[in-house]
Amino acid sequence: MSAPKTPTAAPLPETEHPAHNGSVRLVIASVATLLLLAALDQTVVSTALPTIVADLGGIEHLSWVVTAYILASTVAAPLYGKLGDLYGRRAMVFVSVGLFLLGSLLCGIADSMTFLIVARAVQGLGGGGLFVLALSVVGDVLSAAERGKVQGMFAAVFSVSSMIGPLIGGWFVEQFSWHWIFLINVPLGILAVIGFAASFPAHVVTHKHRIDWAGAAMLSISLAALTLLTALGGRSFAWTSIEAYGLGATSALALLAFVAIERRVAEPILPLDLFRENVFRNTSALSMLTGAAMLGAVTFLPIYLQIARGVTPMISGLLLAPMTVGIIGATTVAGRYMRGTGRYRVLPLAGMAFVALGAALLAQIAADTSIWVFSGMIVVFGFGMGLCFPVLTTAVQNAVPRKILGTATASGVMFRQIGGSLAVAVFGAMMTARLSSGFGGMPVSAELGPQAIAHMPPEARAMIAGHVVDAIAPIYWVVAGLAVLGVGFAVFLKEIPLGRHTRPAPTAE
Repeated sequence: MSAPKTPTAAPLPETEHPAHNGSVRLVIASVATLLLLAALDQTVVSTALPTIVADLGGIEHLSWVVTAYILASTVAAPLYGKLGDLYGRRAMVFVSVGLFLLGSLLCGIADSMTFLIVARAVQGLGGGGLFVLALSVVGDVLSAAERGKVQGMFAAVFSVSSMIGPLIGGWFVEQFSWHWIFLINVPLGILAVIGFAASFPAHVVTHKHRIDWAGAAMLSISLAALTLLTALGGRSFAWTSIEAYGLGATSALALLAFVAIERRVAEPILPLDLFRENVFRNTSALSMLTGAAMLGAVTFLPIYLQIARGVTPMISGLLLAPMTVGIIGATTVAGRYMRGTGRYRVLPLAGMAFVALGAALLAQIAADTSIWVFSGMIVVFGFGMGLCFPVLTTAVQNAVPRKILGTATASGVMFRQIGGSLAVAVFGAMMTARLSSGFGGMPVSAELGPQAIAHMPPEARAMIAGHVVDAIAPIYWVVAGLAVLGVGFAVFLKEIPLGRHTRPAPTAE
C-alpha cells in the first residue's frame, strides 16, 4: 500500500522569529565558519599529499585520502537533511560537528596511511552534515526574502574553498607540518559550535518517528557506488573495466530499489512526491547543472594556468580570484533583489545566460591570452554563477512545508555534488583523451607539472602549452551547452513570492 502523498505545493504560514537580530547574526557566523571548514577539507589536503606520503608511506593508497572524505560526505548529506527535519537541526549540528572534529583530531595524529584514510572518512561523515545543515539553519532563522544573500554566500564557499584550499594546505606544510591542516579545525570548530549552541534554540520532539533505514541504505549504496565510479574511474581502473561496469550497475540497481522502497514507507528519506512540484524539480536540475559547470571550471583552469602558462600553484590561485569577485558581487545583487521584490525567477535566467557567455569566452583561451582578458572571462562566468546560487536553495525552501525543509535542502546539495562529480569525471576523460592524442597516443606523464616544465627548452614548453590548451578549451563548450540547458529549466521555474517573515522558531514541531 502506498503511503499518503506529502503535500508540498504551499508553504506553511510564517511568523516573526523570536530571536534577537544579534542572535541570528551569531547563528549565521557560526554555521558559516563550520561550513567553510568542511568545504576546505575537500581540497586543502591536495598540496600536502606528497609530504604526507613521504612521512607515512602507502603511495598506492594516495587517492583514498581525498576520495574517503568526498565519499563519506556525499553519502551522509541526505541522511542529515531528513534527521534534521525529524529531530531538530540543533541536535544534528552537534552530531555532525562532533564527527567532523573527531575525524580532524584523528587525522592530525595519524601515524599510517590506513589510519589517515579511516579518519578522513569519519571527518567526511561530519562534513557532509555541515553542508546541508548550514543551508537548512538559514531557512529557520531568516525570512525567505532575506535568505538569498546569505545562502548565495554559503554556496560561494564551495567554489572559493576549491581555489584557496590548496594554497592554505601548502602554507601549513611549509610553515608548520601537514598535521596542522587537520588540527587547526579543532579550536575553530569548538568556538563556532559554542556560538551556535548559545544562539540557536532547541527543538522539542513531540512524537516518535520511524526512520526509513532501508531507503537510507539503498540511497547510500547508490551514491557511494556513483562517487567511487567518478572518483576512481580512469585513474585506478579503466572506464571499460569490470570494476567500472560493476559500480555503475550497483548504483543503478540500488537507485531502483530506493525508488521502490520510498513509494511504500510512511516517512521516506526523500519523498518522491517532491519531484511532482515544479520548484523542486527545476531547482534540482539547476543544482546539478550549476554543480557541473562550477566544478568543471574550477578543476581545469588551474591546469591551464600552471601547465600552459607556467605559473606556480599559489599564483594560479590568485589569478582565479576574479571569479570569486564575480560570485560575491552577483550574490549581493541577487540577495538585494530578492529581498526588495520577493521575486527570483529572473535571476537563474540571467545567471545561466552569463554562465553560457563566460564559458564560451573561456573556450577561446590560448597560451598567450592576456591575464586581463582571462580575468574578464572568469568574472563573467563567476557573475553568472553568483546569480544562480542564492535562488536554488531559497526557492525550494520557500515552496515546501517546514517539516521537510531539511530534506529538500539536502536534495539540492546532493544533486549539486552528483553534477560536479559526473562533470569532473567526464571532463577529465575528455582532457586526457585529447592530451594523449596531441602527444601521438602516448600516455601523459604524471610528473608533468610547473616545476618540470620550467626546466624544459622554450620550444618544448610552447608545444606542451598548445596541447594543454587544445585539450581543455573544448570542455568549456560543453559547459556552455549545459548552461543553455539550464536556461531552459529556468524558463519553466514557477515563481512563488518570497515571504518577508521567518517561519515558527524550531522550538517545537
